Amino acid sequence: MTTDSLDISPKLRGRPREFDMDAALDEALRVFSERGYYAASISELTEAMGLTAGSVYKAFGDKRGVFLATFDRYRKVRRGLMEERLSAAPNGYEKLRALVTFYAESSCGDIGRRGCLVVGSATELALFDEEAANRVAFAFETDERHLVDLIRLGQTDGSVPNHLDAENTARTMHCLMKGMRLIGKTGRTREQMIAVLETAMTLLN
Repeated sequence: MTTDSLDISPKLRGRPREFDMDAALDEALRVFSERGYYAASISELTEAMGLTAGSVYKAFGDKRGVFLATFDRYRKVRRGLMEERLSAAPNGYEKLRALVTFYAESSCGDIGRRGCLVVGSATELALFDEEAANRVAFAFETDERHLVDLIRLGQTDGSVPNHLDAENTARTMHCLMKGMRLIGKTGRTREQMIAVLETAMTLLN
């Protein structure tokens, strides 16, 4: 399946109208981030989401359905926050710096310990669940392509050197950024992750 044809819409069944879907998924995100997919129980999810088990099953089908909908919600929210940061940057280089800063700040303290649902899914689910694997692959490819586009924007506006290979540089930065989210689960400080940011930006010299 190609990423162009991938349907990443939540597979909801008979969505109840009497609860706030986004708020419920945000609470499910906290449970999955802290506990992981397999350790998170339906009882923990229903309590966090403020729903009965019947409402969860009616809306999502099962725990896997909750997870996939939560994954899509997580990506949507993160993308919105990143776009807000990047919109204020004046050129390609500064947009790249804003993006890597966003990752660094998400990789320290309590937020860093919760980790990244996409990275966590890659290590916990992607080998055993085809739909989860497709979502992870789509997310990774989208993020890497975004980096390529920003590097090429910088090369066009003169803020990033033209001698850089945009594809290889983007892939390297992507690996570093996803690694930051993984390492952040071990309790790194903001100072440590900002130092990683500064090193990552030297790839654009």
